[in-house]
Amino acid sequence: MHIFPVRVYYSDTDCGGIVYHARYLDFAEHARTELLREIAQRHAFDGNQSARLNLSKTGFVVKSVTIDYRKPARLDDLLEVRTTVTSMKRFSMTLRQQVYKDEDLIADLQVKVAAIHLETLKPQPLGDDLQKAFLGG
Repeated sequence: MHIFPVRVYYSDTDCGGIVYHARYLDFAEHARTELLREIAQRHAFDGNQSARLNLSKTGFVVKSVTIDYRKPARLDDLLEVRTTVTSMKRFSMTLRQQVYKDEDLIADLQVKVAAIHLETLKPQPLGDDLQKAFLGG
């Protein structure tokens, strides 16, 4: 599991201090980016996700997202986005991204991402090394 802390800022909220529903997509995106950075560090790419992706010419695009909103988050809250890979296929993977405040589940996201070739923009298989990296190997 990858854990990414997020502070709720004024720009994330409405006039009542409640987080806009769409901001959870940004929080999840930032968490996935940091997951890629962590994978790059573990695999000797100097913490540079761009170097890792350029080497394999693999990019990731969001194919689908479902969100179940449980409780509101508010201005100044410190949240955690907890990311786990729930399934891995040849061309895609599904991630569960849960947003917590302390131990309260705020939002539960299922995100399916597809691998594409960065030059052709066509689906590209996830290589064994990339699959192992996402699964913690």
